[in-house]
Amino acid sequence: MDELLADIRSCRTCSQQNPPGLRPVLQASSTARLLIVSQAPGRKVEQTGIPFNDVSGERLRDWLQIDRDTFYDAARVAIVPMDFCYPGKGRSGDLPPRPACAAIWHPRLFPLMPRVRLTLAIGQYAQAGLLGSARAATLTETVRDWRTHLARGVLPLPHPSPRNRPWVLHNPWFEAELLPVLRARVGTALADTD
Repeated sequence: MDELLADIRSCRTCSQQNPPGLRPVLQASSTARLLIVSQAPGRKVEQTGIPFNDVSGERLRDWLQIDRDTFYDAARVAIVPMDFCYPGKGRSGDLPPRPACAAIWHPRLFPLMPRVRLTLAIGQYAQAGLLGSARAATLTETVRDWRTHLARGVLPLPHPSPRNRPWVLHNPWFEAELLPVLRARVGTALADTD
């Protein structure tokens, strides 16, 4: 695992598409119980090198009901984006993750985390990568069908970005039905000691 993480952190596959200062960001361990698969780090996250070290991370930790120390305990929580580097700015926000990272690194990394008990697929790109043809046509439909995906060990979530607050307001079932189950399953996964 240590060798693979070093290889990922020194990856320059997308260096021609990225500005100088390319910095792959992830957190993983062979003992992790919770796997958070996200989209791509934002500018602030890439600058600090700490996954979800922003407002989205605060909101995600609130959704999960875990504190910052637990969240950043790599022995318990793995945070693996679809694209390990900041993809740059687009017209209406950050660009989508580039597919190269997931294709190159996920098949090598995921088998090294055999103790994962719950995987969170955060945002449409993570859902496309993890759920494939099992995902619905829209993020809302995919997240609404969370029970089906959870039966396979993957829980789809919207991105916790402040930009998605209107989505949460328009989908009250998310906080009423899904969040209590999410919190219970995260608690169970992190308490698991086998």
